[in-house]
Amino acid sequence: MRVDGGQIAALIAAGAFLMLVLVLAVPILRLRHTVDATTRMINDLNERTTPLLGDVNTTVKNVNVALEQVQTSLDGVNLQLAKVDTMTTHAQNVTANVANLATVVSAAAANPLVKVAAFGYGVRRAASARRHAETEREVRDTIKQQRRAAKRGNR
Repeated sequence: MRVDGGQIAALIAAGAFLMLVLVLAVPILRLRHTVDATTRMINDLNERTTPLLGDVNTTVKNVNVALEQVQTSLDGVNLQLAKVDTMTTHAQNVTANVANLATVVSAAAANPLVKVAAFGYGVRRAASARRHAETEREVRDTIKQQRRAAKRGNR
């Protein structure tokens, strides 16, 4: 058997390739351990996350139920506010009507009341003037009598 240069070159190339494979095998084996550890960590994370997601779903459902209850309450409040608005509008109408009625009654009753008040004031004034005049007359009469008595007493 004769080995020529091409076969030797192929044998050297095969040996170099074998060395390359051996040199690369060590990091690949280490990388396999890293991938296994990462896979275990991901599986552990999945096992821990699944119950948390279930709790989150339950919480979201409870929040949705609470929001529905709040919406129902708000609908009730809005209905009551609509009724209050209606009552307020009616109260404003009644107040306006009472104000108009008061204006009409005031205008109708004011003129006669003013006349009655003026007449009453005049009667009081006249009665007061009469009492005052009577008092003055009595004082004058008393003074005249005192002067007469003084003149008689001097004579």
